[in-house]
Amino acid sequence: MKFSGTVDINAPRDKVWAFVLDPNQVGSCGPGVESVEVVDSTHFKARAKVGVGFITARFVVDLEMAELTPPDEAVIKAHGQAPGSAVDATATMRLSDRAGGGTTMDWTADVSIAGTLASVGARLIEGTANKMIGQTFDCIKAKLEA
Repeated sequence: MKFSGTVDINAPRDKVWAFVLDPNQVGSCGPGVESVEVVDSTHFKARAKVGVGFITARFVVDLEMAELTPPDEAVIKAHGQAPGSAVDATATMRLSDRAGGGTTMDWTADVSIAGTLASVGARLIEGTANKMIGQTFDCIKAKLEA
């Protein structure tokens, strides 16, 4: 599944960059995220509880800041596992200055889900994912614009 979008944030690019690359800051905005463990400067683990339809799973996700071009672009790779399910994702974020101030974030994500969670169907997964993505960006905007 592929997801993409654009988010305008009323904050300077360097502040947005610092926030989204801080696993504890951005992790606090992830729906269902229960904990974040920093492994090193480019690797971290997150534990999250995700529900899709009638199935709920607790994932342990390994994340890697695979490519960083501060303060313009980041590529993040993730691999998560839960009993009977797995998820792999690659996300790209590009930041640019907005005319009149603030930052525009263009992002894409390519997500692959396997196992029990995948059995509920793509339409239900996409709806849940879009809701969670919206909640995440609403939180990021609120914290950065405060």
